[in-house]
Amino acid sequence: MKSPLKKALYVLLAAAVIGGGVYFWKRHSAQPAAQRYQLQAIERGGLSQSVSANGTLNPVTLVSVGTQVSGTVKKLHVDFNDKVEKGQILAELDDSLLQAQVQQSAANARSAQASLDLARANEARMQGLYKQEYVSKQDLDSAVQARKSAEAQQALYQAQMQRDRANLAYSVIRSPVAGVVVDRSVDVGQTVAASFQTPTLFKIAQDLSKMQIDSAFAEADIGNIRVGQPVKFTVDAFPDRNFRGAVKQIRLNPTTTQNVVTYDVVVSVDNPEQILLPGMTAYVNIVVARREDALLVPNAALRYHPSEAALQQNGAAEKPAGASGGKNGGGNGTVAGKRKKRDLYSGTVYVLQGDKLQPVSVKLGITDNRNTEVVGGDLKVGDQVVVGENQPGDQSSSGVRMRMF
Repeated sequence: MKSPLKKALYVLLAAAVIGGGVYFWKRHSAQPAAQRYQLQAIERGGLSQSVSANGTLNPVTLVSVGTQVSGTVKKLHVDFNDKVEKGQILAELDDSLLQAQVQQSAANARSAQASLDLARANEARMQGLYKQEYVSKQDLDSAVQARKSAEAQQALYQAQMQRDRANLAYSVIRSPVAGVVVDRSVDVGQTVAASFQTPTLFKIAQDLSKMQIDSAFAEADIGNIRVGQPVKFTVDAFPDRNFRGAVKQIRLNPTTTQNVVTYDVVVSVDNPEQILLPGMTAYVNIVVARREDALLVPNAALRYHPSEAALQQNGAAEKPAGASGGKNGGGNGTVAGKRKKRDLYSGTVYVLQGDKLQPVSVKLGITDNRNTEVVGGDLKVGDQVVVGENQPGDQSSSGVRMRMF
């Protein structure tokens, strides 16, 4: 007994669902065309096309100060954010061993000088005896050779003494430029070793009133960027403030990350208030094209394509052959069953003429990702283009609502 009742209940429920669908479909079909579609008027206005990327703020000149000798840090004269002048002492290393080497070299130099004085005296004595024929030519030559050897030895020790004095001077770390200390990597008592490579002790930004942004732009955008173009950017520290700069350099060395090729675009920035700090993330925007009085079509209209039901209900013409969705939406046309090469500068929009949708092919110019410039086609100011379709209940007024349960 229960099975026939259940079947009857399911049949009634299915009939109610189908009936409700038919009701809403008829109601939607009965709506005027202007209510079934979302329309927007074509108008003229200014348009700017821009490209964007993220970058990092850096000082124009950042000098890494190291040491040429090894030793233990004995004194620190500067700290983070200190302003320094060129030649100012930044730190001192323990110079005990270096002082001992200088003293040893000085002693060797004095010993070599004494040997040189004796060799010169012997040579002079031998020359006198040789003139009186008391010594042979060989004895004189030996005295000359001994004097020259003593001179070479004395020059060697002098050079060693100069080297050791230079190393002693290197134990005092001085600033090579005037600027601000942005990084300090050592503390008092720390041992630094310069055996294989020079360790970095300090980083000094030469002038923080002039900075630069190193930004990574995709290869698709790099062709529109030129040196000297104005740049706008923001930073997270001041989200409500726009800063300005200019393209300084487009570096030719590409960077490939996960098959994405980018190029470093260097943007020069004036920082008179010095509120922009090294390492901040900058969101860069470069205007690459501008139109003052362009015919504008919404990008939503270029992306819109009517459903098959809408085409049948309105009796609209088929999409013209060769028309494509363009760079803002729509599919590619086909010829002889093969895909055509994508045309980035054409598209199709649908205009409501009476109760019918009419496709219109247009040629496109620049875009700001909201509107696109129309440079060719049959569109004119005031034409109503379709940007979407309303749902059956969007434009409904009062009426009977079917409740499904």
